[in-house]
Amino acid sequence: MEFAYSQMPKFPFLFYSSQVRNHRKITVIDGKIAYLGGFNIGKEYNDQDPTLSPWRDYHLKMTGEGVTDLQSEFLEDWHAAAKVNLLQNKAYFPALEKGTIRQQLVPTEGILLEEMMSDLISNAKTSIFIGTPYFIPSKRVFNLLRESITRGVSVTVLVPLVSDHVLVKEASFPYLRTLIKDGSQVYQFLNGFYHAKVLLVDDEVCDVGTANFDKRSMFLNYELNCLIYDGDFIKKIKRILTEDILNSRKAALVDFTHAPLKEKAARTISYFL
Repeated sequence: MEFAYSQMPKFPFLFYSSQVRNHRKITVIDGKIAYLGGFNIGKEYNDQDPTLSPWRDYHLKMTGEGVTDLQSEFLEDWHAAAKVNLLQNKAYFPALEKGTIRQQLVPTEGILLEEMMSDLISNAKTSIFIGTPYFIPSKRVFNLLRESITRGVSVTVLVPLVSDHVLVKEASFPYLRTLIKDGSQVYQFLNGFYHAKVLLVDDEVCDVGTANFDKRSMFLNYELNCLIYDGDFIKKIKRILTEDILNSRKAALVDFTHAPLKEKAARTISYFL
């Protein structure tokens, strides 16, 4: 086994570099089977943390040609972290059959995620579903969400009731209050901790990956998402979302108005939560 640290803090921009994290979660086995999504490796993800159990997450298993792209992305990150270039090593890239599901892997860093989410939201015609543990969107993305509501798009947001980090819940309060006033539906997940990252637009494109719906993912982290355009897969995702909504409660304004001091503190550091 070999090990390398990713995105080590560097001088002279020590604070900024300490905040830029590789948040991608990639597992590739024999170059033939790959996984990506919300799961990290830790006791809480295996329901061993009683305060957050059961842990609810979405993770993709991939076979076929798409595994090659995931392998390449991992090896590029490995090259940057370990200073070892394995991208030309054919042992990591066996011949694979063409997959059956149309999808696109989207690695992002900096503002690229905000661009992708903005495009998806801007093109929505009927519905937007957002599932995320942290709802702290950029000004641009939030304004586009509000504009979509004014043109008749149904917006639904699913967030956890319990939080796994200090202040992230309070940081979401002003955004969620505004969306409720605008006419969107907001749900709080009750059955454990909701850590999934999903964006479903018009039942036509589904985004599942590592990125949260927050400023850290949009501007700081290295993320990896998968856009899926397959109708049967989207039906499966909708069944899962329906199950999670049934394990949630519909939120009201009062649910997001009870911590003004924490909310004010969270607002000042929202990019780093």
